[in-house]
Amino acid sequence: MVNNLLLVLSALTLLVWVTQEFRGRRQLNEALSWCADHKKENTADSLNTQVIPGWWNSTTVFINVAWMAWFASVILVKDGDFALVLVVLTALAGVIALLDKFWFEKRRTYLVTEGNIAVYLKYTIKAEFDTLKQRYAGQLPIAENARSFFPVLAVVLVLRSFVAEPFQIPSASMVPSLEVGDYILVNKFSYGLRLPVVGTKLVEVGEPERGDVMVFFPPHDSRYFIKRVVGLPGDEIEYRDKQLYINGREMTQTLLAEVPPLNPREQVLRESLDGHNHLVHHELRVNRGDFRTTVKPGHYFMMGDNRDNSSDSRVWGQVPEANIVGKAFAIWMHWRSVSELPSFERVGTIR
Repeated sequence: MVNNLLLVLSALTLLVWVTQEFRGRRQLNEALSWCADHKKENTADSLNTQVIPGWWNSTTVFINVAWMAWFASVILVKDGDFALVLVVLTALAGVIALLDKFWFEKRRTYLVTEGNIAVYLKYTIKAEFDTLKQRYAGQLPIAENARSFFPVLAVVLVLRSFVAEPFQIPSASMVPSLEVGDYILVNKFSYGLRLPVVGTKLVEVGEPERGDVMVFFPPHDSRYFIKRVVGLPGDEIEYRDKQLYINGREMTQTLLAEVPPLNPREQVLRESLDGHNHLVHHELRVNRGDFRTTVKPGHYFMMGDNRDNSSDSRVWGQVPEANIVGKAFAIWMHWRSVSELPSFERVGTIR
């Protein structure tokens, strides 16, 4: 819903602004020409009342209220694709800013610098000529906002799409490596440069390696997931008695802790995936059964480090290469909820 509203509101904003520039400027020009032809004496305030179309302000207010309502819906509904939002807003601001700069600005400037209107403003209301010149040849509020926000949006879009993107960890599926409330950074070029929203790969850079912590879209959901790469294309994956085997080789696990000590219910172990060491968590009283599969070409087998509390490739299948978002490489903050203060004790690289 939020995405559809965004597209409708963006189209409406563009339509309103173009109408203001074409129809509104024409009405302004005709009113000023009449005043100039009749050499009508005016103060600046009186002239503004006579020549500025009244619907300019009302349509601008309507657009502003509509955008505020849309932002409120984003907060309340908590829906929408942020990548799509950023692309649409950047495109909208860019189109308006470029049209305003290279087309409409020249038309507006000519209005107050050439012809009888310029003479009328300069010599009849000369005390406030500069103010009126800015008012009649200046940017409309929609274009002014677009030209202000476009450079910022463009920089954020480039950085977020091709360099690094922040994410928050929402679940415990990657405990103990990642905890709920961790804020992480994801490298967007480790596995190739991709177009935002559509995900089409533009430039080959690298491929996922076993042990990488990767952000992706699972085959069954449009939300971002984060898991560890366990199986590469062609690998034989077997998970038996809480022990992982890849291509028939047992992935070494070293017990680090059991809690509680006298009646253990949980274990923390160090696992080695072809030399890539990381921590895993087991619930001793949970048995999810054994699993065996072969990874298809162009796909990856993902597992959470919290092995008994993770919805991963054992549940919803393998992840196609096209669904990859990027490689998680750092924790930059921990903030579990608004009732707690942010913490930076967990800042560091992700193993």
